[in-house]
Amino acid sequence: MTTAQVGVKKHLTSSIPLWVRTDQPRQTGMDYWKGPHSKIISATPGLEEYRQIHLAEDNPGRWPVTDGVETSIPVDRKIDGVAEVTFHSALSPLLGRKQTQLAYKDEINVFRRTLLYTGPPNSSRWYDVAGPGETVGARAMVYLRRRDGVGAGEFRKFIKERLVPALADTGVLKELRTQTFLPWIEKLWDTPNVAHDNPHDQQFHASLILGFTDAAARDTFFSSHVIEELSNQLAPLASAIHAYDVDAALTYVKNGAILPHYEQ
Repeated sequence: MTTAQVGVKKHLTSSIPLWVRTDQPRQTGMDYWKGPHSKIISATPGLEEYRQIHLAEDNPGRWPVTDGVETSIPVDRKIDGVAEVTFHSALSPLLGRKQTQLAYKDEINVFRRTLLYTGPPNSSRWYDVAGPGETVGARAMVYLRRRDGVGAGEFRKFIKERLVPALADTGVLKELRTQTFLPWIEKLWDTPNVAHDNPHDQQFHASLILGFTDAAARDTFFSSHVIEELSNQLAPLASAIHAYDVDAALTYVKNGAILPHYEQ
């Protein structure tokens, strides 16, 4: 399958990496996020989709070792989960301000650090890589850090014109979503009583969500020659590639409607 044949839907999506509190069991925090906190976010007006990406607790870094690129995930910055919030339009975030205030206040109940990454409209892209009836049994989430001195335009172009076609051409992906981020600004998500520290050398500039038939297919993919080759092409542009195993991707709002129960 080549990207000439792959359909793409373009969206406005915010990606919010989350770190749960450490003064209680990790699972307690993940369960609270999955339950009470999800209801607050789901009720936000103007959402096209709301999905929680629960990352595995054991995540040393899936991406193959690459010279000059940080591929092992530092323990002190290891993300627990990502809220993936997709809006109907550029005006939607304004509609949801009242509900967002409730989310702000609830964060302290579950999180110790939250960061907001967002991009311009249409910078979130969902590619139609799955065949009819094909489902996702395992996922990986990949965060990319642009190397200092590399332009944002050059980085975006590489992802769109080189990385996405190469990934789609593997024929093994059942889900492919990409996001490129605007420069990170703390004031866009400066919630009370929760940390938002994000030093320049820790910031990310793009993300990928990769879906596979099952965990075995994911394992094979990350040890493949294709990924090794891609990594060597990425090395001049990216200073870090952090690939996480995903435990669950839970959808609470789909096609603009709140689901009675999340879909996995």
